[in-house]
Amino acid sequence: MAVRDLFITRNIDELVEETGGEGERLKKTMGPFTLTALGVGAIIGTGIFVVIGQGAELAGPGVILSFVLAAITCAFSALSYAELASAVPVSGSAYTFSYATLGEIVAFIIGWDLILEYGVSVGAVAVGWGGNVNEFLKATFDVELPKAITAGPFEGGVVNLTAAVIVLAVMALLANGTRESVRANFVMVVIKIAILLFFIVVALVNFASGNLTPFLPEGVAGVTSAASIIFFAYIGFDAVSTASEETKNPGRDLPIAIIGSLVISTVLYVLVAFAAFGVAPTKQLSGSDAPLATALREGAGIPWAGAVLSLGALIAITSVVLVIMYGQVRIFFAMCRDGLLPRRFAKVSPRTGTPFDLTIVFGVLIAILAALIPLGVIVEMANIGTLFAFVLVNLGVIVLRRTRPDMKRPFRVPGAPVLPIIGVLFCLLLLAALPWETWVRFVVWLAIGLVIYFTYSRKHSRARTGERTELPAAEQV
Repeated sequence: MAVRDLFITRNIDELVEETGGEGERLKKTMGPFTLTALGVGAIIGTGIFVVIGQGAELAGPGVILSFVLAAITCAFSALSYAELASAVPVSGSAYTFSYATLGEIVAFIIGWDLILEYGVSVGAVAVGWGGNVNEFLKATFDVELPKAITAGPFEGGVVNLTAAVIVLAVMALLANGTRESVRANFVMVVIKIAILLFFIVVALVNFASGNLTPFLPEGVAGVTSAASIIFFAYIGFDAVSTASEETKNPGRDLPIAIIGSLVISTVLYVLVAFAAFGVAPTKQLSGSDAPLATALREGAGIPWAGAVLSLGALIAITSVVLVIMYGQVRIFFAMCRDGLLPRRFAKVSPRTGTPFDLTIVFGVLIAILAALIPLGVIVEMANIGTLFAFVLVNLGVIVLRRTRPDMKRPFRVPGAPVLPIIGVLFCLLLLAALPWETWVRFVVWLAIGLVIYFTYSRKHSRARTGERTELPAAEQV
């Protein structure tokens, strides 16, 4: 086996034209507003409502700068995602982009990585949802669910039933249809933005500048370490690209949604972080499962406002679970359709227009993960998977500019290859700040994937067998 054989690529024109045979075609239902809402729905959730408490432990008020650093890291990658998504509007996100530019072995690795990233991301936000259920119940009804059903066995509980329940509920919604799911997500996005604006106003009214000192208790190193965790707050804009095949005008709408959702979320994050540290000292925010609700309840002394924030967190986190699970299923769907994983899973329900069976399988598996694994471990695994994907997407832009310079690109990264290279360097900076245990888990996961690739995927890959499915008639939208 020649090494060169591992880097076989899929023809981009064929990928764009060929969207699967009968039973493997996704419905085109999304426009720019629903796509942008999809991105905001995926981004704003556990990161700002939960992970800000972990960041406060590492950097104090300097976590505000951590949000900025993480946003800058994402900005370069967002531009690269926008170019590739508009040029290769096929379900699968970074997996499909890599297949078209860097080769099959790289595509499989990144697809396998994305399955991990999205799966553990859903698990993490579901665990955060469970924590906010108790915050809401305490603030509103002065009751609390027992730890046995709100924490996993590694955190002093038995099973995190609340986390499992929200995953299974979202699974049912996604399996029922994409149109219904994006409508529900749009409503939730509007509500959670309104609640975050409410928090900013209330916190600024009760602002105490003394809470911001010392601003950098752990120095620049603390800001960087916190950014490697806070980065989790930005995971999600890449989920927009998984909807490429279900977008009515991908060349125009995908770049708008990817970049727009990141900008909207960044502005809100920085304002919320500034307001949070202005209303409550670091010691009250550090380690809290619901830091924003804590800030208003203990910092500002407004219990009812804390209840509103807890409700907002529940809504926000629900939309994140919805969008990220949606993205994971589409990536696995694309890999199955390409033959790298069993083709029998690449089936679309004629009733719902969704990969129904695949959605159920992933929903059950993620519910088990969320019920048993601690939040901190899940967040770190999600971050390393995402940063690795971002590195390859940036490299994909550089490679495709050299190999297909005349290819139609509705959106182009300005200043390429400089900006994609900077994007790679920022990702490497945050990767270096992650704990070594996270790297070990990641390498083990990739090793399992390589075993599957060499024993199954290479033999069944459609890029090698030359199989092309019969194209169905164009679907009316």
